[in-house]
Amino acid sequence: MHQTLPAVLILLVASVLAVAFFRATRLPPMLAYFLVGLLLGPQALGLLPDTEANRELAEFGVVFLMFSIGLEFSLTQLYAMRRTVVGLGGAQVAITMLVTMAVCMVLGLSWTAALVVAGAFAMSSTAIVSKMLVERLDINARHGRLAIGVLLFQDIAVVPLLVLIPALADHGNDLAMTLLLALLKAAALLILLLVFGKRLMNPWFGLVARQRSRELFVMNVLMVTLLLAFITKAAGLSYALGAFVAGMLISETRYRYQVESDIAPFRDILLGLFFITIGMLIDVSMLMDHIVPILLLVVALVAFKALVVAGLSRWFGHESGVAIRTGITLAQAGEFSFVLLALGLEHRLLQGPALQLVLAASLLSMVIAPFLIQHNLRITEFFSRSYTRNRSRQIAEIGEAGAELQDHVVICGFGRSGQYLARFLKEEKIPFMALDIDPSRVQEAAAAGENVMYGDASRRIVLNAAGCARAKALVISYDDPPSAMRILHVVQDNYPQLPVIVRTVDDANMAAFRAAGATEVVPEVLEGSLMLASHALMLLGVPLTRVVKRIRVFREERYELFRGFFHGVTDADIDGTESNMPRLHTVVLTSSAYCVGMRAIDVWLAAYQVEVKALRRGNIKNMEYTPDTVYLEGDAVVLLGKPENLVSAEKLLLTGR
Repeated sequence: MHQTLPAVLILLVASVLAVAFFRATRLPPMLAYFLVGLLLGPQALGLLPDTEANRELAEFGVVFLMFSIGLEFSLTQLYAMRRTVVGLGGAQVAITMLVTMAVCMVLGLSWTAALVVAGAFAMSSTAIVSKMLVERLDINARHGRLAIGVLLFQDIAVVPLLVLIPALADHGNDLAMTLLLALLKAAALLILLLVFGKRLMNPWFGLVARQRSRELFVMNVLMVTLLLAFITKAAGLSYALGAFVAGMLISETRYRYQVESDIAPFRDILLGLFFITIGMLIDVSMLMDHIVPILLLVVALVAFKALVVAGLSRWFGHESGVAIRTGITLAQAGEFSFVLLALGLEHRLLQGPALQLVLAASLLSMVIAPFLIQHNLRITEFFSRSYTRNRSRQIAEIGEAGAELQDHVVICGFGRSGQYLARFLKEEKIPFMALDIDPSRVQEAAAAGENVMYGDASRRIVLNAAGCARAKALVISYDDPPSAMRILHVVQDNYPQLPVIVRTVDDANMAAFRAAGATEVVPEVLEGSLMLASHALMLLGVPLTRVVKRIRVFREERYELFRGFFHGVTDADIDGTESNMPRLHTVVLTSSAYCVGMRAIDVWLAAYQVEVKALRRGNIKNMEYTPDTVYLEGDAVVLLGKPENLVSAEKLLLTGR
C-alpha cells in the first residue's frame, strides 16, 4: 500500500492538471492522457510502473468504450444512412487497409503485422471529429453528415477485427480453419446473445429499476457488461466484443439514456487509464532518434487518408469542395487505432520499432487533427475554386432574396418550431426569410415554395445577405446554446437595434442569453408546462379568469422580464381585485422629452411611488440602471406602480410637470 499510493497520487495529479490544461486550450482530453503516460512512464521519467495489473485494468477502458459504441448503435440510423455508411464507409476502410497492407509488406512486415497496422490506420477519431463538428455547427453540413456516416462504418468494422486479430495469433498451421472457426464462433455467440438476450433484457432491467436504487441500477449495468465480456473472452474472442453486444442489447431497452448517463464516469476514467498505458508504450528516445521518419509517416498518413476519402466522396457524386472537407475531417487515426495496436501487441503480432513508429504517427495525427478540422474550409477553398464560387453563389442567392424584403423576420433554423412560426407569419402577411444548414430540409422546403435558404446564420456575411439591417426581428428557433450565442454576438456587433428572440428547451441559459443581447428568451419546457396546467385547471372547473391570473402570477415569479404586468384592453378587471394593483408601463423617450440628457437622480420619480424596473437602450435589455444613468433619446423606461401614479410619472418624464 505504501508503495502504491504515491504512484496513484502522481497519476491523479498529473492527469487532473493535463486534462484541465487540454480542456482550457480546447484540445481533446484523450491527448492529455497520452502525454501523462508518455512523460511518467518507464520510457521517460519512470514514475509509473508498466505492470501487467495496470494493463489489465486499462483494458476495461476499451470494454466500456465498446459498450458505449454498442449503446449508440442504431439499425434505423444505419439503414437511413446506408449509402454513406456501407458504400462510402466500406470503400474507405477496404481501400485504406489494402493499400496500407501492401506498403507494409513491401517494407518487410509480415502480413499479420501489416493487417494490424492497416486496421489502425483505417480508423478515424470519433471523439475528435464529432466534437469539432458540433462546436463548428457542421454536424448537419454535407461534409459533416458524410464524416459521421464513415465513422459509423469504422465503428462497425472494429468488431470483425477484434475477432480476427486474436485468431491470427493462435492459428497454428491451419490459418483458414482457425479463421473460419473464429468467425463461426463469433456469429453463433452473437446470434445467441442477441436473440435470447433481447427477450431477457427489458424485463430484467424493469425488475431492477422498480427497486428504485441508483447503486443497484449501476451495479446491474456493470454486471451485465462484464458478464457478456467474460462470456466472449471465454469463447476465445475478446472482452470488447462482449461489451459491444451488451451495449446493443441495452440500447433496445427504455433505460438506454439512463444507462449512458450512469456509465459515463466509469468509461471516461478507465478509458483515460487505457490511453495512459498506450502513452507508456512510446519510447521517447526512439521517438527523438527517428523524428524525421515519424513526421514523414504522419504526413503520408494524413495525406493518404484525405485523398482516399475525398476521392471516394467525389466518386459517390458529391461536390469537390464537400469531398475535400470530408477528407480533411477524417484524415487522422482514432481511438480504435490504439485498441487494435494494443491487441496486436498483446498477441505479439506487432512489436519493436514498427509498433513505435505506428504509435507515434497515430498520436501525432490526432494532435494536429483539431487544427486541420478547424481550418478545413480555408484549405478547401485553396484547392477547390469551384467550391469558393458555389459558396459565393449561395450568398448571392440569399442576397437576391433578401434584397426584396423590408421589415421582415429572419428565422434561424427551419425545423418544427421554425416552420410553425413561418405559418403564423404567413397568416399575418408578415414577410420572412428562413436560414438552415440541413441541405435536404432546405431542398424540400424550397421545392414546396417556402422562403428558406441554405446558410449558416452565425456568419455575418449570411445575416447581411438575409437583410438583417432592414429586418424587424430575428428568431433563433432551434435549441443549441453555443450556436445561439454566436448568432447573438454577431447581431450585437453588427445590428444592435435588431430585436432577437431565442428559443431554448429550459431556462438554464436565460440569463446568459439576455446578457448577450437577446430581447426575449422562450423556454419551451416552461411554456409547455404552463399550457398543460391551464388546460388541466379549466377541465377541473376552475374559471378561465382565475386560470389566466394563476398563469400570469407564475410567469411574473419565474421570468425576470415579467415582473409586474403590462395591461391592455383585453385585461378586464372582472372580479374587481386588480383595479388598483401595481402594473408595468413603458415610456419611450422622444427627442423633446423633459428628462433627456438628465441623470436619473435628478428626475424624482420616487415622489410618485413609482419604481424604474428596467431601461432598454437599443438592443441592450436590462442594462445597468443607477442614479447616475443619463436618459437618452429612444430609451424605453419600464415603470412599476399603481395606474394613477404611472400617469403622473409619465408626465414628469415627458414634460417635467
